[in-house]
Amino acid sequence: MTKRACLFTDLQKTRRPRWLEFEPDLYVLRYPDVTDLMREKGYDDSSLFYKEIGCYLGHSPNRYFDELWYREVHQDVKKDLIAGKWASGFEHYCSIGFLTHAPHWLFNEEDYLRKNFWLTVTQIRSEGYWNGYDHYLEVGEKAGLAASSFFDLHLTRNLKAQYPEWFGEEGLLASWLVLPPDIAESYPVSWYFDPNWYQQTYPHVKNSISQGRHLNALHHYLTNETPGKFDPSPFFSEEFYLAQSPDILPAIQSGAFRNGYEHFVRFGAFEGRVPSEGIDLKHYSLNPLVRAQCESGLFHSPFARFVAERIGKAGVTGALVPEMSEEQSRSLFRQEADSFIPLLAHKPLDFTLGSLAEISVIMVVHNQIALTLQTLASLRANYQGNLEVILVDSGSKDETCIIERLVHGVTLLRFETNIGYLEGCNAALQYVTAPVILFLNNDLRLFPGAVTHALTRLFKEPTTGAVTAKLVRSNMRLQEAGSIIWRDGATYGYRREDDPNIPEANYVREVDYGSAAFLMVHTGLALRLGGYDPKYKPAYFEDTDFCVRLTKAGAKIIYEPLSVVEHLEFGTSGHAGSHALIQKHLKLFSQTHQDFLRHQQPPHIRNAILGRETRRKNRKNVLFIEDRMPVKALGSGYVRSNEIICTFVKLGYHVTVFPVQIVTEQSYFLYKEFPDDVELALDQSKFTLASFLEERVGYYDILWVARTHNLNQLLPILSEASRFLVGCKAVLDTEVVAAPRTLLQKDILGDASSKSLDVLLKEELSGASYCQQIVAVTKQDAALIEQAGYSNVSILGHSLTPRPTMRRFHDRRDILFLGAFHDDQSPNFDSMVWFVNEVLPLIQNLPAKTMLRIAGYIAPSVNLNAIANHPLVDILGPVEDLEPIYDQHRIFIAPTRFAGGLPYKIHEAASYGLPIVATSLLREQVGWSEGKALLSASATDPRGFAAAIEKLYNNQDIWTKLRENALEAVKRDTDPGQFLKALASIMSLVNE
Repeated sequence: MTKRACLFTDLQKTRRPRWLEFEPDLYVLRYPDVTDLMREKGYDDSSLFYKEIGCYLGHSPNRYFDELWYREVHQDVKKDLIAGKWASGFEHYCSIGFLTHAPHWLFNEEDYLRKNFWLTVTQIRSEGYWNGYDHYLEVGEKAGLAASSFFDLHLTRNLKAQYPEWFGEEGLLASWLVLPPDIAESYPVSWYFDPNWYQQTYPHVKNSISQGRHLNALHHYLTNETPGKFDPSPFFSEEFYLAQSPDILPAIQSGAFRNGYEHFVRFGAFEGRVPSEGIDLKHYSLNPLVRAQCESGLFHSPFARFVAERIGKAGVTGALVPEMSEEQSRSLFRQEADSFIPLLAHKPLDFTLGSLAEISVIMVVHNQIALTLQTLASLRANYQGNLEVILVDSGSKDETCIIERLVHGVTLLRFETNIGYLEGCNAALQYVTAPVILFLNNDLRLFPGAVTHALTRLFKEPTTGAVTAKLVRSNMRLQEAGSIIWRDGATYGYRREDDPNIPEANYVREVDYGSAAFLMVHTGLALRLGGYDPKYKPAYFEDTDFCVRLTKAGAKIIYEPLSVVEHLEFGTSGHAGSHALIQKHLKLFSQTHQDFLRHQQPPHIRNAILGRETRRKNRKNVLFIEDRMPVKALGSGYVRSNEIICTFVKLGYHVTVFPVQIVTEQSYFLYKEFPDDVELALDQSKFTLASFLEERVGYYDILWVARTHNLNQLLPILSEASRFLVGCKAVLDTEVVAAPRTLLQKDILGDASSKSLDVLLKEELSGASYCQQIVAVTKQDAALIEQAGYSNVSILGHSLTPRPTMRRFHDRRDILFLGAFHDDQSPNFDSMVWFVNEVLPLIQNLPAKTMLRIAGYIAPSVNLNAIANHPLVDILGPVEDLEPIYDQHRIFIAPTRFAGGLPYKIHEAASYGLPIVATSLLREQVGWSEGKALLSASATDPRGFAAAIEKLYNNQDIWTKLRENALEAVKRDTDPGQFLKALASIMSLVNE
């Protein structure tokens, strides 16, 4: 432990943070020439020497603060030093910088508080700490909080275990910062940096360290003057990353990021961007173990987990090892099936009916007792309802002859010879008593819920005749996600060989047919068709013919992606010698159904996109482009986009949602936010749009682009790819006309614009001529679009159903704001800063400790500490269930100073029955009368806004009147039925 002395003792504090202390022994060790300089200048006190001379030389006073780095990174400090305002960066930091500026290359104050959002400055000070850095050094590290992505506590503990004598009570970071380079670099302290590889790759770094210019390899990487010329590890290439992510170049050039790796560590590693050639991080992140260990905090990101696995420091996920061959997986499937015979010998399966059968399962078997038992065990575990199992033993010679000893309660039909699959199924039909038949192969395993999901789907629409499943082969590759019948009668399992999790395989659609390995059908239909056509016996094309006959009878075959089945393809029938029979039955099928086939797609893999679903007359495909997947929790227009998508589905359109930005959310979170027949292009972004359109040439009828800025940035791609969009009509949904908001924002913030409204409108809508129709959210916005020279404008507002919460006035308390914070330039961010700083101090006549609670999505880049530090402000972040939070609070505020379009937050709060105080700007946008449906005040009148809050909060009569009137206004203005009619009208104009 080194001796310490305190500096800047004029700061009146009850305790001193470590970063404020001078470390004399370390100082002399760090700067060897100081001893001679002190002797030469007549100093015997190193702390005095530092204060009077050393600080001007760029010396650091302790291990916790890096003077040279601080000066270089913080240009405002560098400017003040040149002007002579401060003697050193350290003086600036100790005086004012400690609240806002990063002191060291391994600690960032803002990041620490943002990641640990419950640590507000108020909270930290109440516990006696100066700032986040002080908190981290004293208690944060002990609590497992991270100082930096480049300093992993788990890894550093491993280093400490090897060199315990070098680590003291001061903590891991404090000890590591003064380690000799050979010890500091003997074991990595971050998955994001490999010190040994770094020095081997860049040998001159060793010289820099030995000469004292840098403490160690990590210090060099994080502080060198040419950050774009160094790679941190063999798993990241700066050059490759920038080539693959050209969208981040402007941010790097502007200084927002030091290099590509800083962007990758902060964002790219979570977005699934490719760090180096050959690393599929997005696919790796989907692994359940990877996802679980990252969500638990064991690893900072999927990339960190990837590096750990590659160097043998994390368990094998299977994602990095060669895939098992299908031959191996088939063998494993059979071996697992063999285990069921002894198990069932002790406890047989029981399908005994306790009441009427719900589903009749028809299964034809020929030998293969182990596979049959495995399938039956899977079936019994999958569905606990009444299953009537009709087992057709087609001339088996193995233990199937005694299967009744292992399986009880089944209807067993025995045939001395192998009559084949087709005749076996038809023979079983006469024994069916349930309203639903499930044709099931005996060489498969059902994923959880497979039968229930299929049954639900079968009865969801009256026109559904049959439901087919997602079939996955034993090697976990798709056999089919629904199947296509080509014009020549041949068939193709859609996306065969692909990952079962791809978006194309995970939405509900009507298909040509599905394999009878798992095919659920209404019993009445099956009997009316007479089962399988005997001319296809013993097998092949009987299920294809059956589905076509269902279609001709007016029934639909629906693909249900939630019904997942692992299938040992050809497991019981084999495929040796079957080619001739397949060709014979293909010819027979083609001759039988010429009337059907002439309308099918020609046989080619590139036509699969056109043939993957049955195209009904007047059913059109919509490509819906948005910034990101529009889940309602994101607010800011995404709620409306979500409603538009849902309404498109109600109108009979098929929708593909295409995100401009790379999707970072997990798929299980996104799928539940949309109707199950909406396709989510989760693996796409603006970087893949051109190839996406080329692959789907001729597929889309409508291109719906949400937000004007998306059209403007994508217009070059859309124009170049127009040959793939022949006949496709384009719609621009402006969501908001931003020009007036931009002018108002500049006026409020004192940044006068040199451009007029007309000029801004022309620039904003410069790409609108590409579209056949333009959609505005209000009459005011429509008028602005017409002012810009476009007459093809329609209006589409919001869709909301009133659902008032029922708690009484006196049982409620506190103030609520709910809105999304996507960046620190957003209207919501500005409104909260204005309210907390200008309005809240003026509110005097409310009950003591009345809180303002702020709920809603907060982007990772947004720092709300400016408002979170107020003792009467509570930041909740995203809230999944809104009803309880609306039911708890007494009033809602919307202090928006600049905005455009139609404020959804007003409609939503009113729909929950929560009275509102808003700015006059928002009141005018919704078109409600002052004092009737809400109270309002000018955004330039904080005292008036405070008075309105006090008036509404304390007066039950006013509260009740506004609540009732606002509910009526919502019912009138956001009626879902009118919303549907408006969208239908827009589509009629587009389709003319």
